Amino acid sequence: MIAQIQYNSRKLKIDLTKPLDISIPIKDGDSNVNAWYIGPPKIQPVVFDKDVISVEKGASVNFNSITFNPHSHGTHTETVGHITKEKYSVNKHLKRFFFLAEVITVAPEKQGEDYVISAKQLQFAIGNKKREALVVRTIPNTKDKKTKQYSNTNWTYFEEDAIRLLVKKGIKHLLIDLPSVDREEDGGELKGHKAFWNTRGAIRKDATITEFIYVSNKIKDGSYMLNLQIAPFENDATPSKPVLYKILE
Repeated sequence: MIAQIQYNSRKLKIDLTKPLDISIPIKDGDSNVNAWYIGPPKIQPVVFDKDVISVEKGASVNFNSITFNPHSHGTHTETVGHITKEKYSVNKHLKRFFFLAEVITVAPEKQGEDYVISAKQLQFAIGNKKREALVVRTIPNTKDKKTKQYSNTNWTYFEEDAIRLLVKKGIKHLLIDLPSVDREEDGGELKGHKAFWNTRGAIRKDATITEFIYVSNKIKDGSYMLNLQIAPFENDATPSKPVLYKILE
């Protein structure tokens, strides 16, 4: 099924039968990707008066409760409400779901004990392209990103100047295969988050950061249409399912 999307003055064609899912699902147990020092998500059947509401256990239906934290477990999309006193719901502030995106691959640079993504690297990868969304794949890019336990690992992060460059270039939606744009332990400074949402000026309420994606090595760098699907939670963050579509010539 070929769809034609009007983007500014261009008409872009995509094949809706060939989605490229870059999300990591939430699943029960310790093999779920995790960060921020909390336990794994739980997906368990409800128990009423010692009766387990599960078809496997003899019930007529499956009736599971799910306990998770969107920032810690699986792919999620967040708004500026993540770092402000005011409540900014991703469900209320993300009103469009298709964006022209660029997929880039970056090899983090060693800086002391850290690995960072710099403005110079992003400028080289993006050039003068005008995009609403940027998908950043870091290398090495192995499948263990889908199950990695990130707490206390000092993961790769973005330098503040790198985030400011993205804002200057008009990137509204940043998607990364990391738990955060900021250093794991930064004393609460959150320089990258604050720069991306411009918390010292006119707040970019419609801008989002999506974390914990996984971009298969089969997906080449280049331009795509991004369908940023979210669960309708009235919260600063929600589980999400970003899907890429190749742009047809």
